Parts: sequence; C-alpha cells; structure tokens
Amino acid sequence: MDFQKIKELDSEYLAKTYARYPVALVGGKNATLADSEGKEYIDFGAGIAVNIFGANDEAWKAAVIEQLGKIQHVSNYYYAEPQVRLAEMLCGRTGAKRVFFSNSGGEANECALKAARKYSYMKYGEGRSRIVSLKDSFHGRTLFTLTATGQDEFHRYFGPFVPGVSYAAPEMDDVIRAAGKNTCAVIIECVQGESGVNALTKPFVSELRRWCTEHDVLLICDEVQCGNGRTGTLYAYEQYGIVPDIMTTAKGLAGGLPIGACLFFERAENAFSAGDHGSTFGGNPVSCAAAVNVIGRLTNEFLLEVQGKAAYMRAKLKGFDGVKAVTGLGLMIGLELEQNSKAVAAACLEKGLLVLTAHERLRIVPPLTITKTEMDEGLSILREVLG
Repeated sequence: MDFQKIKELDSEYLAKTYARYPVALVGGKNATLADSEGKEYIDFGAGIAVNIFGANDEAWKAAVIEQLGKIQHVSNYYYAEPQVRLAEMLCGRTGAKRVFFSNSGGEANECALKAARKYSYMKYGEGRSRIVSLKDSFHGRTLFTLTATGQDEFHRYFGPFVPGVSYAAPEMDDVIRAAGKNTCAVIIECVQGESGVNALTKPFVSELRRWCTEHDVLLICDEVQCGNGRTGTLYAYEQYGIVPDIMTTAKGLAGGLPIGACLFFERAENAFSAGDHGSTFGGNPVSCAAAVNVIGRLTNEFLLEVQGKAAYMRAKLKGFDGVKAVTGLGLMIGLELEQNSKAVAAACLEKGLLVLTAHERLRIVPPLTITKTEMDEGLSILREVLG
C-alpha cells in the first residue's frame, strides 16, 4: 500500500489523537528504517525508547516466534512459564520481591499508585492516601496517572480528577509542604522524559529516599522510559544509590511488544492480596518471552557499551552549533536548542533522520544496539540541520 492510501485510511478511520509526521515506516534493520516509498532513515527515536534492539533483531524474533509456536495467550487463572521466568529475572536483577505485569507504563503506574494506597490503608486505616508527584512529571494517560502527571497542559478537559494528589518541585522543602501528614507515597522519574529530558539531582533523590523511609512513605520510581538499559544501567535509580519501594517500567522491556511491570520491594511486597488488582492481557506469554530475551541480553558488558555510546554521542552533540545544553542520562538525551525543536525535527525527517521532541527540546533515544556508523550518519544529518 502506498503512502497516500495509508494516510487516507488513517484520516478516515482512526481517532484524531495523533499529529503524525508524513511517513509510514514499514521495515528496517537495527537503527536504519525504511518507509513505504523506500526512503531510509537513521532512527534516533526507537519508537519512543521501545525498540531497544532496533528493528528486525534476529535473537529477539526467534524468542517471540518460539513462543508463538506454543501458545499466544494464557489467562491469569492459570500459570505460564514465560511469566514466572521473567518475574524471576527481574527480581534477581533488582532485589525486588514480587512483580505485577500489565500492558503499558500507564497501567504499571496505576498499579503502583493503587498499591501504595492499599499498603497505607492496611497499616494506618483511612485518610492516609495522598500521593505527591513532581512538577513537570509524566506518568500516563489513565485518569489516576494523568492526575499524577505534574503538567497542567495534560489536565485540560478531563476533570474532575482523582482526589488526593499534590505536586512539588524537586526540592525537599516543597515535597514536605505538599505531603502534609497524610501522604502514602511519592512518585518520581529519575529522568523526566516528556518535559524535556531532565535528570533529577542525586542529593535531592538521596534526601527524598531518607525522608520517605523515616516517615513510612513509599517511594515509587517510574522507570517506564528511563529503564531497561536506557541510561547505561539496568534501571536509572541504580545511579542514584537508592532502592525504591515500588518501581514501574514498560517501553523497552519487551523490545517492541506491549508489556508493563510493577516491581514491589520488601516494604511493599505484600501490598496486594488476591482480587485487589488484575489484567486480562498482563503477563502475556509472547510479550514475556520477548522480555526474557531483552533482560537476558542487558548484561553488564552490554550496559558498558551503552555507556560508551552515550559518552560518544554526548561529546559530539556538545560541539554542535545551535546546541545550548545537553541534558538527560545515558542514551536518554535532551537537547536545548537555539532553534524551534519541532522545526528541527521536521527538517531532520526530510534529510533521513528520525528524532523526537520533548516540549522545547529535542529528544534522542536511539536503539541501544545502534552502531557507530549509524550514530555518525545520524549526527551528521543533525549537524547539517542545526547549521
């Protein structure tokens, strides 16, 4: 099907929720993609940090196909081997005690927020249910996670929102102000992706961890975008020297298939009982088989390579004309530009480079397997556009 036909069908039948770029991607290999007209692109977006092994990865495909040859779905009334294998791997790599699987990052965060309120209710009774979220955060599109998103522009049209959510700047005095006496959890992203790829400071996160422990407030780390090797460690919180009480992740976890995970560490491991939460497709065996392949390959050696690629790209980007600042962590890169970020992204597309935006910044989240040749080609296009 040619691009014009694809565009016409999209316009006629799909909900008008996306402002799409004029490209239909149909295939590719690693970080080099092709559209319906045969034009190639270097991919610095990875499907918004999802395709962490790029396109057409042979080992990942083999794991998915093997599971498809067995069974494609198992109800959670029954046990499923890929689900328990993945849970064991995640707990073994993080120190978490239990995992709940969902279909997306928003659902994983919804699970975390519900679990925090259940934990507090069972221990302290009614009333201690407040959630504190950080300003400029993004936690999802469900009503609860949208409420917890600290950006006013996402709150238009959808009120009334879930009560009992407050917002604070990433400063301890403001967190304490917002928390009051009835807070059950604080939710943070170590790197705030959607608002400009901003990494929280280590002193703030360290002090927040100490305060949460002292007041029996659960610390939730949202690693939906910054997790699964994206920042150069398996999860970003590791670089802050802390351990959360609950951690959520999704996006790159299954390398391109839908999955979300909510990990419960020791303090919160028994927050849920049978019937408290559920998901029809959560822990789908095909998605779990894909995620087992992903987590199994995110070894320390692989993560060192990610760190090296990140250092290389960041060093190059800092020298580009028109780049005012390079933000983020690892291969989750934000660029503060002298030019309009959306105009730059559109110009890059014309020249064969896919990049993302995050408010006024350019966002770069390539496949973790991107080669030096692909990095150099993409960087060359971006340099040309900025120049």
